[in-house]
Amino acid sequence: MNSAPVRPPPVRPPVPVVDIDLARPGEFRLPGDRGPVRPRGQARALVRLHGRPLGMVSAVDTSGPDGLWRALAGTAHVELAEQLARHIAGDRTGPPSDGGTERRPRPAVRRHASHPAPVISVIVATRDRPEKLRHCLRSLLRSTYPEFEIIVVDNAPSDGATEALVRGEFAGRVRYVREPVAGLARAHNLGLTRARGSVVAFTDDDTLPDPGWLSALAEPFARDTRTGCVTGLIVPAELETQAQIALELQGGFAKGYVPRTWSLLDPPADPLFPFTAGRFGSGANMAFRADVLRALGGFDTATGAGTPGRGGDDLLAFFEILTAGHTLAYQPSAIVWHCHRRTRDAVAAQAFGYGAGLGAYLTGALLRDPRRLPGLLRRLPRGIRYAMTRSRARGADPEAGWSRQLALLEARGMVYGPCGYLRGRLTGA
Repeated sequence: MNSAPVRPPPVRPPVPVVDIDLARPGEFRLPGDRGPVRPRGQARALVRLHGRPLGMVSAVDTSGPDGLWRALAGTAHVELAEQLARHIAGDRTGPPSDGGTERRPRPAVRRHASHPAPVISVIVATRDRPEKLRHCLRSLLRSTYPEFEIIVVDNAPSDGATEALVRGEFAGRVRYVREPVAGLARAHNLGLTRARGSVVAFTDDDTLPDPGWLSALAEPFARDTRTGCVTGLIVPAELETQAQIALELQGGFAKGYVPRTWSLLDPPADPLFPFTAGRFGSGANMAFRADVLRALGGFDTATGAGTPGRGGDDLLAFFEILTAGHTLAYQPSAIVWHCHRRTRDAVAAQAFGYGAGLGAYLTGALLRDPRRLPGLLRRLPRGIRYAMTRSRARGADPEAGWSRQLALLEARGMVYGPCGYLRGRLTGA
């Protein structure tokens, strides 16, 4: 018997994305601190308090910008009150972004109050998207961090547009290098070899890093010498198309608004830890101690966008950081604004790529050290039960059909991932 056709989701109007701080009533900012804006009617806002992000909220008010600001602030206060009530009721970690029960380990911190801020090398890999790169670099150059450098790695470009942009508009402020072989991991590794900073931060060319991004990334490194990697918050820079809105309704890329740390010395209550690397962060917002990442051999070149593996380079790096005995920290104050894919076909391809990357990452982790296989097999039954519970808990939301399609594509990608990884290894990708 054929299954019932998937009902198309409701058509939703574009939603302006803004940045507000409850300490500055009535003020709206464009994502990435690109200047003031006065939205009307509706908006989705990243809400902060004295710069610290509290959450994303939506509101509608047709009386004008002042009414919309009050509506957004009121919605934020309600949601924060509900979070506080849950916290008092016993959830001492706040609301995890994945709806689970993951706890935040109690960090044993080594403080270095007088330690100078580390020099940070920012690496942006790009391929044939000079206009997106221009906006990303302009945002990076608005950073408030005291000492940093920017390295653009042009990955297998089809023309000289990116080089012309960097050597022209950004001459003297941004360094340009070219990696002729396609592959995000290769591009990142080349950037790592050229980096002068003791910390290397990575973002994508379709992001708008916040002015305080680097300062927030630097904090966990300065606070604890065992921290080998820091990831940060990713929020939408625009919600103009149906695909972008649908992706955000399903959770987008955000990993929550509560700082967390992970370590093998104090593992969380997670049935698949440390194999659940996707919960730790994303490659569009990550930083490493340069010497630690180099000691691990950098990124696995059989993974990542532009290779048969499709992705997984960031996940494998997170996993290796933890298994090498380092701490991984999630810092929500380290914010980048991400320009989501604009079409459903592009989002669908992205979902398949994420699944493939997950399969490639797990394959790479096991091939690097086959002794990890028993640990993964022991965790799988509980992990599958947990995933099924989460799937049933989603309920019948308007995007449920689209969510199922994306989940199926991601599952297919996971099946393909090991083959992609091995192809990458065999072809030297």
